Amino acid sequence: MHYLYIASTAGFSGKSLITLGLGLMLKEKGLSIGYIKPYGKIPLKQDGRIVDADAEFLRKALDISEPPEVVSPFVVTYELQSNLLKGKPSDKFDDINRAVSSLANKDLVLVNGAADLYEGATFGIDGLKLIRHFKAKTLIVEPWNGDSSIDAIVGAKELLGSDFLGAVINKVPQGVHDHVKNFVRPFLEKKGIAIFAALPLDRLLDAITVRQLNEILGGKVLCCEEGLDEFIESFSIGAMDVDSALKYFRRTPNKAVITGAHRSDIQLAALETSTRCIILTGGLYTNDVIIGKAKMTKTPIISVHEDTFATVQKIESVMGKISIREQKKVQKTKEIIVREFDLVRLLKELKLV
Repeated sequence: MHYLYIASTAGFSGKSLITLGLGLMLKEKGLSIGYIKPYGKIPLKQDGRIVDADAEFLRKALDISEPPEVVSPFVVTYELQSNLLKGKPSDKFDDINRAVSSLANKDLVLVNGAADLYEGATFGIDGLKLIRHFKAKTLIVEPWNGDSSIDAIVGAKELLGSDFLGAVINKVPQGVHDHVKNFVRPFLEKKGIAIFAALPLDRLLDAITVRQLNEILGGKVLCCEEGLDEFIESFSIGAMDVDSALKYFRRTPNKAVITGAHRSDIQLAALETSTRCIILTGGLYTNDVIIGKAKMTKTPIISVHEDTFATVQKIESVMGKISIREQKKVQKTKEIIVREFDLVRLLKELKLV
């Protein structure tokens, strides 16, 4: 049996999406795939037990036959953290070992790593320990962040040694894609680092639905609830003059516009362009003309109590960090992985062909 540990040096790198995309491709190749997420952080109560919400989503998306307690053997909770700090026994390694051992009949087990290689150390289940114990080959997923991404990949290779398989450079902006392809990737390959893909930044994969955003902001939906499941890919602050706003709005598709309730001119400009929702700050409502126009375009208008600055801070804290649990993202991920990922090379490196 082979283990592929999908890791990163920091959180929100895109590990789960890449794990999902690889799993779907490998199953289409006829391989028997196992999946496990040893360290969960998104508690979901299901059938009387706690599982990780993302792990459960991947279990279903990959049509994994194993029960949730195998796929998600440990989920950290406030109670567990509290008991840990009080000195109660906290080593969860045996639980993980039993779960992984139950997958011994698979061709390949995909292990969905934690935020970094050290997370989970206080519970005895950090990435480094699991990689070494199971002799897992490790694929590093590194979101592009300039030269620091190069350092992170090289550093991971030095840290992991023979357990290091290679890397995926993820979320590469269009403006630097040629640079990464023509200079960064060859540079790393010359250092003996296999780069299986340089995946482009895709706004849909980092997007958030209007409904999710409203829940985070604690807002009140004034109209057009039928538009709450549309995806927001960016946001704009409507604080400029209306002519400038209209020019900017036309260049920015699938956006949320944040503005004051008194700026009906900005609201109308937003409704004339590709806008997923309008967020009115300060707890105020807009007028009937705007509501009528919004209903025509099926664009939700949301009123929030916070001022513009606080609202923007909340939005910035979640954009790009939203879960994978959306069917549109599953399909998009598969399309990107099929197009960009060197699966043949991966299978050769894992000695599965």
